[in-house]
Amino acid sequence: MTPHVVPDPQAGAAVKAADRAHVFHSWSAQGLIDPLAVAGAEGSYFWDYDGNRYLDFTSGLVYTNIGYQHPKVVAAIQEQAGKLATFAPAFAVDVRSEAARLIAERTPGDLNKIFFTNGGAEAVENAVRMARLHTGRHKVLSAFRSYHGATSTAINLTGDPRRWASDTGSAGVVRFWAPFLYRSPFYAETEQQECERALAHLEDTIAFEGPGTIAAIILETVPGTAGIMTPPPGYLTGVREICDKYGIVFVLDEVMAGFGRTGKWFAAEHFDVVPDLMTFAKGVNSGYVPLGGVAISEKIAATFETRPYPGGLTYSGHPLACAAAVATIQVMEDEKVVENAARIGEKVLGPGLRELAERHPSVGEVRGLGVFWALDLVKNKETREPLVPYNAAGEANAPMAAFGAAAKKNGLWPFVNMNRTHAVPACNVSEDEVKEGLAALDAALTVADEHTV
Repeated sequence: MTPHVVPDPQAGAAVKAADRAHVFHSWSAQGLIDPLAVAGAEGSYFWDYDGNRYLDFTSGLVYTNIGYQHPKVVAAIQEQAGKLATFAPAFAVDVRSEAARLIAERTPGDLNKIFFTNGGAEAVENAVRMARLHTGRHKVLSAFRSYHGATSTAINLTGDPRRWASDTGSAGVVRFWAPFLYRSPFYAETEQQECERALAHLEDTIAFEGPGTIAAIILETVPGTAGIMTPPPGYLTGVREICDKYGIVFVLDEVMAGFGRTGKWFAAEHFDVVPDLMTFAKGVNSGYVPLGGVAISEKIAATFETRPYPGGLTYSGHPLACAAAVATIQVMEDEKVVENAARIGEKVLGPGLRELAERHPSVGEVRGLGVFWALDLVKNKETREPLVPYNAAGEANAPMAAFGAAAKKNGLWPFVNMNRTHAVPACNVSEDEVKEGLAALDAALTVADEHTV
C-alpha cells in the first residue's frame, strides 16, 4: 500500500466507468482495453485506487523527465495562472521569451530561434514545412524504425506500423534504412561497416530519388519507440555532410531524446552534430502542460525574415506551458538532473541491464544512453529471432503480454513495444529506485525466459 492515498475502490470504479463511457483512447480498439484508474503520482511512482503503487519505468510516455508533481514546477504553473493564464501568440510575453531564451541557450550551434507548438507531432509538421519552403523542394527522407508523430505529415514520416492505416503514399515521403547493427539490413559485422554501408545506402537513395527534389532528411537522433538504436560513431556527421553536399535540410527529432534523457541536454551533443532544424517536446517541461517546438538555425530563420511564415497555432508559446518549461529547466540545472541521468546510465542502469542480459536467455541485446535503454527480447540468442513476430497481436504477442503482466505484478510499470522492453525512468531517478526496477525486471524476465528455445 502506498502512504499517499487511502484505498478507495469505489471511487476507482467510478473513474473507470466514466472513462469507458466517454473517453476515446489513442492507438486502441476501444472495446478491448482496460485502462488503469490512476489515483495519484509523485516522483518516480504512481498508484491506483486499490492502493497498488508502481515504479514508472516509462516516464509517462518518456516525458516526465523530472518525475511527477515536482513542487517547484507545480508552483510556477500556479503562479503564472494567477498572473497571466493565457495570451495570444502574436504578442511578446515575458515567460514565453524566457522559455525561448533558455531553450536556445542549450541547443547546439546556431539554433537560436524557437517556434513553439503544442507537442512533438506539430513540431515535426512545422519543421518539414519550413524545410520545404526554404528549399523549394517537396520530398522528405525518413527512416524505417522511426516514430515522428500522429498528425498528417508526421505519421507519413513514421517508419513503424502505426503509419500503415494513414499512409496516403502521396505525402512526398521516401524511407531508407538507418543503421542498426544488431539487426543490420546491410549484413555488417562491425559498427564501422554498418556506418559506412548505411551512409552509402542513403546517398544511393538520394541519387535515385533526385537530389534536387529532396527538401529534408529527418532522423530521431536516437530513435525512441522504435527501439533506442544509438547510431554508430560517424553516422550523424556523415548525414550532415551529405545534406550539405546536396543542399538538403537536416532535421533532428529530439522530441523523446532531448532534455536530459540521454545524459546530455540534447542527444546531438553525443555525436558533435548540429542540424538545421531540431524538434523538441516532452521533457522540455516534463509534460506538465503540453509544449513542443522547433529550434531553427540562422540560415532557415533568414528565409522568413521578410517573407511571412505560413503557419501558426492558437496556443503557440502558451504562458502556462512556458512557465512550466522555465521552471523545469531551472530545476534541471539546480538539481543537476542531466548529470544524474548520465551517472545513473553509466554506473547503475546500464551495468544492471547488462548483468540481467548475462543471466536471462530472453535478452538478446542491451542498448542505450543515460536513462534511455532497451532490452531486445529474443527466442534464441544465437539466431536473434524476436520473442514475438514483428507487430504481433493477440495470441502471437502472448510472451510479451506475460512479461508485462509479471512486471506489473512486481510493482513495475514497463514500457513494452513489440519484442522489446524499454527502461526509461525519470532523469532524476535515484540509485535505489533503479535497483528496485532492476529487481522487478529480473523477476519478469524469468517469465520471458519460458518462451526461449
